[in-house]
Amino acid sequence: MHQVLLYSSLSIAILALFFALYAGVRVGQMINASKDLDWTAVANLTGDIASTKKTIQTLNNRINGMHSPKLADQELMLQLLQNKEKPRTNGNVINSVGKWV
Repeated sequence: MHQVLLYSSLSIAILALFFALYAGVRVGQMINASKDLDWTAVANLTGDIASTKKTIQTLNNRINGMHSPKLADQELMLQLLQNKEKPRTNGNVINSVGKWV
């Protein structure tokens, strides 16, 4: 039983060492890649990321149906169109001759 615990802890420690070395290599690559990066480039990248994020959010909202007109909005539009077609009399009545009464 003690042998199993010894070998499993040794293998986990070696695996953790490899993960740490891999992370160190990745950090080194990132530092080398960003050596010539200035603040103007960082600002441009930030703006590009923000516009891309906004585009993705708009697309997701369209896919999820959040931008589709609601039923109440459609009914309101129909009522406005129907009221627009009727002549406005301001409370006055037009007789058959076309004169105000």
